Amino acid sequence: MIARILVDIATAVLLVAGTVAQSVPNSPVPSDDEIRKILIERIDTFHQGVGIVVGVVDAHGRRIITYGKLENGDPRPLNGDTIFEIGSVTKVFTSLLLADMVQRGEVALTDPVAKYLPPEVKMPERGGRQITLVDLSTHTSGLPRGPSNFHPKDQANPYADYTVEQLYHFLSTYQLTRDIGSQVEYSNLGAGLLGLALARRAGMDYEALVHSRITGPLGMTSTGNTLTPEMKARMAVGHNAQLKSVPNWDDSPAIAGAGGLRSSAKDLLIFLGANLGYVKSPLGPAMASMLSVRRPPTGTPGPGQVGLGWLIVKPSDRDEIVLHTGGTGGYRSFIGYEAKTGVGIVVLSNTATADGVDDIGMHLLDSYAPLLAAPK
Repeated sequence: MIARILVDIATAVLLVAGTVAQSVPNSPVPSDDEIRKILIERIDTFHQGVGIVVGVVDAHGRRIITYGKLENGDPRPLNGDTIFEIGSVTKVFTSLLLADMVQRGEVALTDPVAKYLPPEVKMPERGGRQITLVDLSTHTSGLPRGPSNFHPKDQANPYADYTVEQLYHFLSTYQLTRDIGSQVEYSNLGAGLLGLALARRAGMDYEALVHSRITGPLGMTSTGNTLTPEMKARMAVGHNAQLKSVPNWDDSPAIAGAGGLRSSAKDLLIFLGANLGYVKSPLGPAMASMLSVRRPPTGTPGPGQVGLGWLIVKPSDRDEIVLHTGGTGGYRSFIGYEAKTGVGIVVLSNTATADGVDDIGMHLLDSYAPLLAAPK
């Protein structure tokens, strides 16, 4: 499901020819009541979720709209402090680490990944070209979505036992099937490798690097790979498409940079606020630079580009939307913003439905993007 993100977003972009939604006068985002109606329909009528939290940030501040429960059969409601697995939204944080390290002069986008790996690891090459850090961030490395030696012992917690040694072995034996930089192919493997390489360059593990460079300076106290006891008490229980509870996923250091973070709506609104300039931060130049590198998503229908970590779409003749989605075994997530309107949107669900929450996020950013129709 995570690997389908480029097709998912391209489909969302193609849908923007739908009818214009009702919105609050003089506001680019619907009212809290209108948003809550969407959530009620998604959960009570469509039965496509257990709980959903929506966060909105704009020039007027931040607001949180919620509906549903922490777990099926548990009457406790969700709120802005509820913790969710955010899956591939983690990739935005990993690429921000890259952009920040470039700003500090610690790495260059064109540095070969091999420069930051042990010398015994033989990174695949093709046509005399090496895979670089920017190739990993833009999914143009030529590496596949996942490694061929990925054989989880527990399908309900698939990434827990994939080791760094296994990743190194795969890289040392893999032969690229196309030229580096020639095509976008969404790669969890590549994003995990990027996080690992940057952590090695910084001399600390991935989670410590995220905390020292991003979540600590921004005051995002509910975001991390490891759940503290206090965070665990606020964690929403994940559910599959049949609305049955499922275990949480654990990520090894080999893949943590691809999808290992957990977070809350409040924290992600701080993050979006920083990208929009509402939260002043030394990360501002690095955040802006993430959109300066763009690659066309070859083979994906509809308009759109891949930046450093972010997906960038431009529906029709309107202004571009910057976004990313994520999914794990029991959760679905969406974050995105539009710079011209100054609006950022977070949507978090504790249900891994195929339909997910992507359409809600797109609709709140662009009223021309229709919500999904009722299931038949």
